[in-house]
Amino acid sequence: MTQYSKNNPWSWVPSLYFAEGLPYAMVMIVSVIMYKNLGFTNTDIALYTSWLYLPWVIKPLWSPVVDILRTKRFWIGTMQIFIGAGLAGVAFTIPTSDPLKYTMAFLWLMAFSSATHDIAADGFYMHALSSHDQAWMIGIRNTFYRFAILFGQGLLVMIAGKLEIWTGNVTTAWSVTFGLLGGLFIIFSIYHHWMLPLPKSDQPHPNPSLSETVRNFINVFISFFKKPKMGIVIIFILLYRFGEAQLVKIAPLFMLDSIEAGGLGLTTIELGFASGTIGTIMLTIGGIMGGFFAAKHGLKVWIIWMALAMKLPDIVYVFMAGTQPESYLLINIFIAIEQFGYGFGFTAYLLFMMMVSDGENKTAHYAICTGFMALGMMIPGMFSGALQESIGYYHFFIWVMVATIPGLILIKFLPIDSNFGKKE
Repeated sequence: MTQYSKNNPWSWVPSLYFAEGLPYAMVMIVSVIMYKNLGFTNTDIALYTSWLYLPWVIKPLWSPVVDILRTKRFWIGTMQIFIGAGLAGVAFTIPTSDPLKYTMAFLWLMAFSSATHDIAADGFYMHALSSHDQAWMIGIRNTFYRFAILFGQGLLVMIAGKLEIWTGNVTTAWSVTFGLLGGLFIIFSIYHHWMLPLPKSDQPHPNPSLSETVRNFINVFISFFKKPKMGIVIIFILLYRFGEAQLVKIAPLFMLDSIEAGGLGLTTIELGFASGTIGTIMLTIGGIMGGFFAAKHGLKVWIIWMALAMKLPDIVYVFMAGTQPESYLLINIFIAIEQFGYGFGFTAYLLFMMMVSDGENKTAHYAICTGFMALGMMIPGMFSGALQESIGYYHFFIWVMVATIPGLILIKFLPIDSNFGKKE
């Protein structure tokens, strides 16, 4: 029987998932804003930054290695150091003559390190907590992960915007911002070395041979695809975020673009503030509420309501694109509505993947799930920029609403354990 850690999860779950979310935010979201400020087109930004999803897509290929070699704690600390090195590399290459080429190289390093960190952190979470505690803490975990996203696209973007004004130089501003963040990850590595618990089940396989490693690797994949109704499960994971995958690439570009170009004309500082204040508070409330309801009544009861809460608020972007409101307060209110729905609704998606992954190889199986999730974000994101530039922001956001429908329909056909997440 798995021996769960008795350490207080509040001492490590929030910080671990903040550290998991922040590099993802820098690679997939903040880089979009940075490249926009450096003068690249929406088509190029969406295409090249969407390719950075690839490490998250293919991470199941090396997830068994994380499961077999060393402990999850070891991988967590090591990858946090590599992420810090990648952030420092971006900081040094932004001022070069070809910033897209060189910064993308270090963003790739960050992406691979972050994807590996995700495997270890998610596996550690499931080893250290019981199924009830996983459901209870899922709202906290998701909230701090999303808080890291908002910290990146909020406070850090505001800092970069302030530095742009103070220095009068966009490249210097972004170099300093990435450099400061590199130092933060060294601190994370030291903190988690001391604060992560030591669950008895977080152990490497004893002296595995090459043939045993390969055999285990294959068996892990086979066992995943032998689970009940995996075809519909995989299609659901791929399509659930079909609309959001496009929205997340274009939303910040829409808010930064000029009124004449169909955007809202926000400054870098205004965008950072709008994303990182009221939006953060509402996301936190939504995430905690999602975890509370899932832990009390179980996933099966709440999944459809959480999905609707996540997807319906996307309509605020249709309204903003159609009216281009001048009121900064109104823009903040719309962002708050969307973030609350996201925090509440995304809980069900994560908990569903945990349910699917439960079993002997839960770390590797969860990594496979998140790999499919990343593929579902990567492909739509790649064409989102070109689509938006050809049909305009208003029609693009209408299309996003249409793209949320398949994921909702598929919920009816999912195999969901009615007791998963409920208190035992």
